[in-house]
Order: sequence, then C-alpha cells, then structure tokens
Amino acid sequence: MLRVIIQTVTEWSPLDQWNVIDTWIVIIAGLAAMACALPGVFLVLRRQSMMGDALSHTSLLGIVLSLLFVNSCYRWGWISLEAMQALEPLAIVIGAMIVGLLTSWAAEWIREYGRVESSAALGVVFTSLFALSLLLIRLKAGDAHIDEKCVLYGVVETSVMQTFFGKGLLGLSNNGSGIPVAAIANLSVLLLNIVLLLLFYKELKISSFDPDLATSLGINASLMNNLLMAVTAISLVTAFKSVGSILVIAMLVVPAATASLMSNRLHWVVLWSLVIAWLTALLGHSFALTLPPLIFSYMKNSSEFNASTAGMMAVTAGLLFTTAMLFAPRYGLLSRVIERFRLTLKIVGEDLIGLLYRIDEQSKQYQPAEVPAVVSRMTGVGSFMTTLATIRLRVLGLISSGAEGYMLTVSGKQTAQEIVRSHRLWESYMAEHFELSESHLHETASAVEHYLTPEIRKELSETLPQTSTDPHGRIIPPEEGEEENQSSD
Repeated sequence: MLRVIIQTVTEWSPLDQWNVIDTWIVIIAGLAAMACALPGVFLVLRRQSMMGDALSHTSLLGIVLSLLFVNSCYRWGWISLEAMQALEPLAIVIGAMIVGLLTSWAAEWIREYGRVESSAALGVVFTSLFALSLLLIRLKAGDAHIDEKCVLYGVVETSVMQTFFGKGLLGLSNNGSGIPVAAIANLSVLLLNIVLLLLFYKELKISSFDPDLATSLGINASLMNNLLMAVTAISLVTAFKSVGSILVIAMLVVPAATASLMSNRLHWVVLWSLVIAWLTALLGHSFALTLPPLIFSYMKNSSEFNASTAGMMAVTAGLLFTTAMLFAPRYGLLSRVIERFRLTLKIVGEDLIGLLYRIDEQSKQYQPAEVPAVVSRMTGVGSFMTTLATIRLRVLGLISSGAEGYMLTVSGKQTAQEIVRSHRLWESYMAEHFELSESHLHETASAVEHYLTPEIRKELSETLPQTSTDPHGRIIPPEEGEEENQSSD
C-alpha cells in the first residue's frame, strides 16, 4: 500500500484538467464569498456574528414565501409564465430582505419585552423561522419548484450552466461559454456592498464601535443597523445558490474573523477579509478537485469519491482561520508566545543588571556561575532563561565577564541606573500615597520598574517632595544627564 501511495503522489496532477468551467466556479464562489465578507466585517465588529447565522437561516423563509407568492400569482392567472420567471429573482431578494429585517426587529423586541438576553432572543427567533421555512419546503416545495438540497447546501458546480449569452439570452451551457448568471448576480451584490461601504464608511464605523457616540454626532445608529441587516440578507440570498444556506455562514463570518487577527485597523480588516474570501474560493475548489483523488486513489471505485466546492470552501475557511490564529504577525498564538518569551527575557535581563548595580553599590561581586542562580531565585524563572538573558546582555555589551565575576559595562551601568531609579521612584510614590508595608512596596516596584518610561519617571519625580532617597533610605540614582549623587547606602 505504501508503494501505491508514493506512486499516487508522484503521478498526482488533477489540476492539469482545469478548464474554463473550473475558472467560472472559482469566480462565482469568490464573488459570493467577498460579497458576504464585507457585511460580515461589521457583524464581527459589533459582536453580532450570531445575527449573521440567524439571517443565513431565516432568509430561507423569505425565499420560500416569495417563491410561493409568485407561483401562486401565476397559477391564479395574474401573471404570465415569462413574468413569473422574470419576477422570481427580484421577489427572492425582497423577501429575504424583509425577513432579515423582521429577524432583527423580532429579536430586539423579545429581548426588550421578554426580559431575556440578546443571544437567547435571537435563538428563539431564528430557530422558529428556520423551522417554519423547512416545514414549508417539505409541504410546498413542489408548488414553488424549490430544490431543498440546492437551497441548503448549494451546488456551485452547476451554477455555471445557466448563462447569459451562452444559449440565447438566458440558457443552459455545458461547455463554459457565456457569462454565468450567478457570477453577474454575485458581482452586482459585491459592487452594491462596496458602494454602500464607501458612502457610509464613517457612519458604519462609528455606530459599530460606539452607537451612543454616533447618536450624539447626529448619526442614526438604528438606521445603520437596519441598512447592515438588509445588505447582509441580500448578500446571503444571492449566495445561496453558490454555497447554500447552511454553509453561507462560513463565508459571512470566518473571513472577517480571520482578517481581524491580521490587523486592528478597520480599513485593513476590510481588505484582508476580501483577500481571504477569494483565497477561500480558489483553494476550496482546488482542494475539492485534488484531495479526494490523492486520498482515495488507492481504493477501489475511487472515482466515486469527490468533495463539493461549497463544503471544501468551509473547510478551507477554517484552515485559513487556524493558520491566522497560529501565525498572525501580532495576534497569532505563535507571535504572542514569541513576544512573551522576548518580554520575559528582557525582564530577567533587567533584573540581572539591576542586581549587579546593587551589588556594585555594596562593593560586592558574584562569580559568573553564581549570578544566574541568584537571579533565578529572585525572579522565579528557570536557570535556562537566566542563562539566555546573561548571553543576551553580553551580546548587547551591557555586561562583561572576567576572572572576578560579572561586571557592568558603561552602557550597562546607565541602563541599570534607569531600572533602579524606576524601582525606587515607584516605591517612594507608593509610600507617599498609600499605607503599605515595605515588602509590598518592593514587590509592586519590582513588577512596575520594567514599564516606566523616562516621561513617567519625570512625572513621578515632580509629584514627590524629595527624590534623593527611597522609603528604605537608599539613594535614588539620578536620571541620565543629572548630577549624580555621590553618597551610598
């Protein structure tokens, strides 16, 4: 079996069969994902991700009711067959938008008058409306010509078949000729979202971060919320044929959540969400083509194994989020571990040169092997970290090592002087304003000393009656440039 797997990997080239239909599938899926990602950014920003989930489900009720209404008008003879076919897309958008707004209003009404939290109110609304839509599909799907699997799961692979200019004005194409209707629809919604974002960027930004501030500035926060709900519903219902009702929530929330890990600037989050949404479509379809043959090619009847693009897009979105969560430059887990390690190394190093400064004040020295152990006991970190901190200080030229032990260099003494000054100024400040024991003074100052900037030290010294000695009677070293005190403890 191992020989078969190795041969499969070496001969694996399913993307060689990529054609124009695959390109259109990626374009349609990418446009749908990007159209959903734009309103998704503000839903995530407002901490209303569950509202996106709710709208992706309750909008289904709008689709069902609008299709039933249009089909009923045709059966009653009020409109012709051509008029029914022309009105169905518009009716679907209007129905989904109305139900989307109804979902938001109903959840707010239940939260206010039902005395339940917002998430519980939203759960009541969207589960009820979604269950009602599924019931109507079961009972009336034949009357409205609703494909339950298509609505719920999406079949982006077949959306390329219905095209403009492929066979007449609107027809079916099996060779990728013409422009797919789904591509035009999702592109239109994406452009609409971009235009509305450009027009109302400031209003959406302020009302998302602080609705009360937006109201005080004359911005109608409630109107912005309704606009966001309407745009979200329109984006979702347009994407249903591409990724389906159940999977569209991944396109709505995950790109925005992933983008929020990449930056804390809103305009960059918006741009990142668009890039991630497009990558989700491209990689999702590529994985749908390549992974099943790679995994199942050594099995019998391997041609029966395949993956849908919509499902693989959701998986890819999750993988991209996981990647960002681990490796994002600022907020990734790995970045935070590295930053925490660097901070710990810096603090241990500052404790070490602070100790050497105090030893120098008392005219004592430790042998090279003793200093890391002393600092390790003082800071509570392991000997490995103190050894690394010692090496770092030597590389930076802050300490030197000789036969008599570790010694501070000129630059090391200046740095240590700043640390000790921060420590003793903070002890003096705490003793001046709070009644604390000496042990508490030292413990607090040992933590704060690493974060005091020259500006903060200046402010502290200006608020203290005297800055020559600390509460323990020890000399407070002068700031660099000041006349140095000559007395000792």
